[in-house]
Amino acid sequence: MRIGELSARTGASRRSLRYYEQQGLPVSARSPRGQRCYGDDHVQRVALIQIFLAAGVSSRNLARMVPCMTEPNMDRARQALTVMNQERTRLSFTIDSLAAAREALDHLIDVNRTFLASVEDDVPSDR
Repeated sequence: MRIGELSARTGASRRSLRYYEQQGLPVSARSPRGQRCYGDDHVQRVALIQIFLAAGVSSRNLARMVPCMTEPNMDRARQALTVMNQERTRLSFTIDSLAAAREALDHLIDVNRTFLASVEDDVPSDR
């Protein structure tokens, strides 16, 4: 498939797909005319890239993880595992922080609802 179809199937802009390729994240084949050609497996790869980027994983760290998947060897696998473990630790901390923020917000919502209910009970009606 060409870049336009990959863009349509993944929701990633053509510009983003070109950037991902510059970073070495997906690698396309080239047609005789030099056009990028992608396979169905690229749809899943781009979806994974988008998930990681949305979670705050840098394209630099993604690029450090990808060679382990595309051209594995012991050195690359060790380097990738280090990065993956660092990212997992960072994501876990972020998830815990978000859960704590949600819990605090839930408490404030309850306090606010209680206040509003008590004020509404004290307001005389205009009957």
